[in-house]
Amino acid sequence: MNGDVDPQAGSISPPPGAPVKELSFRLPDLPQVRQFAASEARGVGMPEEAVGDFVIAVNEVATNAVTHGTVDAQLRTWVHNGELVVEVHDEGTWKPGPMPGSVGGMGLWVARLLSSDLSLRVGGEGSTVTMRFPSKT
Repeated sequence: MNGDVDPQAGSISPPPGAPVKELSFRLPDLPQVRQFAASEARGVGMPEEAVGDFVIAVNEVATNAVTHGTVDAQLRTWVHNGELVVEVHDEGTWKPGPMPGSVGGMGLWVARLLSSDLSLRVGGEGSTVTMRFPSKT
């Protein structure tokens, strides 16, 4: 079993009083997901040279949610301890990682490399990926 998969699915709650931005999306909405992510990154002061990698990581996880999870997914962002936290949730129970010999399936691997932390919880309530990124340098 992958150490990042917690059978107790659910959401990590933002700290009390932290402003949370939310976006529901489907596969055709991925361009809006990327725009939303870039806006959030810039809004918290992420350096411009880091915004592109941030958007790639969010896009990879969002794409997984609506192609391997369910038709509808949700994205939430908030700031905690100087980091921009991104949570992507769908109601599917997809498993991480590419199958041996497969083409593609590297989205979580890419997101893990680009984020400072990534966790995945899969269970009866769906799949939730939570990523953390430094908001400022």
